[in-house]
Amino acid sequence: MKAVISGYGRMGHMIEKTLEANGIEVAGKSEDIASFPAGEAAGCVCIDFTTPEAFRKNYPVLAANFKAVVVGTTGWDDIRDEVIACFEKNGTPMIHSSNFSVGVNVFSAAVSLVSKLLGKAGGYSPYIVEKHHIHKLDAPSGTAKSLAREVKAGMGTDPEVTSVRVGELAGTHTVGFEGLADRITLEHEAFSRQGFASGAVLAAKMTEGLTGVHEFKELFFKD
Repeated sequence: MKAVISGYGRMGHMIEKTLEANGIEVAGKSEDIASFPAGEAAGCVCIDFTTPEAFRKNYPVLAANFKAVVVGTTGWDDIRDEVIACFEKNGTPMIHSSNFSVGVNVFSAAVSLVSKLLGKAGGYSPYIVEKHHIHKLDAPSGTAKSLAREVKAGMGTDPEVTSVRVGELAGTHTVGFEGLADRITLEHEAFSRQGFASGAVLAAKMTEGLTGVHEFKELFFKD
């Protein structure tokens, strides 16, 4: 397998090291993925960790040129159907996630279960607090939005979501359920970006023989 990194910032550097540690050749790394030769792209998996603006501009190129694509960029929920349709039209497999951390995906499953149980019980009000470094461009985070969807699906109500941008925090997500007699709190804290990089590389491996567009958690929890 060969991989190309789209977006060579902090995450890009960490993904490069993780790919190399897994014996996967890094065929290129670019801040301008549209300039990457299409002939070379056809044999590569592209791992995209750019910006919402860059991804909105580049996704047709990714879908048309690459063997498969892993998308960790967030902030494009409003064009989600358009993006999925583009990849499906081109027959290019794509795995996307608001957060590729294995721990976060297990955490999300736990939030989903608790939300369903409390939705049946009644009497609880949900909320989410997400904290990230000052360089993060979107707020709320894509992970917080995904968690909010899990809560709403289980409880039928939208949770209050609060975003904090401070220092160099890798990312902390807290989901709380406030009742009259008690409070339930679930929390995931990332110590570094390594969890995101490891999950993205795992997703790249999953694209072998894959067809269609999938969320990482669908494949991760698949029997």
